[in-house]
Amino acid sequence: MSAVIPDVALVDNAEQRTPLVLVLDCSGSMAGAPMAALNEGLALLERELKADVIAAKRVRILVVRYGGHDEAELMGPWCDAMDFHAPRLDANGTTPTGHAVDLALAEIEDEKARFRAAGVAYTRPWLFLMSDGVATDDWEGAAARCREAEAANRVAVFPIAVGEADRAQLGAFCRNGERGVKQLAGLQFRELFLWLSASMQVVSQSVPGGHAQLPPTDSWSSIPV
Repeated sequence: MSAVIPDVALVDNAEQRTPLVLVLDCSGSMAGAPMAALNEGLALLERELKADVIAAKRVRILVVRYGGHDEAELMGPWCDAMDFHAPRLDANGTTPTGHAVDLALAEIEDEKARFRAAGVAYTRPWLFLMSDGVATDDWEGAAARCREAEAANRVAVFPIAVGEADRAQLGAFCRNGERGVKQLAGLQFRELFLWLSASMQVVSQSVPGGHAQLPPTDSWSSIPV
């Protein structure tokens, strides 16, 4: 873990936080309509969270883009939803899922350390993992670390399969396996991000360590046959 660097937002706003990491597949196979729909969904997430007075102050967002030449990168630092500006993503290259998840897990632990240093309470972080293909890197170790983190209640993992994604591989990143993977129906990114925004609004109002009743996923997910 890197040294804890104070975050001004945590000093100015002592509200409890709900960390959300979006780990988004931007490999070449996402080019065209899928990437356009994903970008529209991110912009919608920004608007919806900013429109909610509580979520705007409590939800913390980090976007991890993976693609290129087996690259995973942060699209800006952690920020409160009120300060979030949806990045404009592009699609190219490979699918380094393992690298992206390891980066996300490290960032989550660093952010939690900043919360503790600032005396800010927080709910369990969400790791929202989206892919439309098959990992092109050495992903098994990262998947094991992700499962272990979820089993220890350090993170909640939400794998989302787009198109012909390898559901079994995505399932390896969560403790429920393939049963824990949600399949996006077509390109219903708008409905997916509306659900995510509504879920964040619910969780941000919950008590750390408690339970939240999330909205149904019927509007955007499908059951593979």
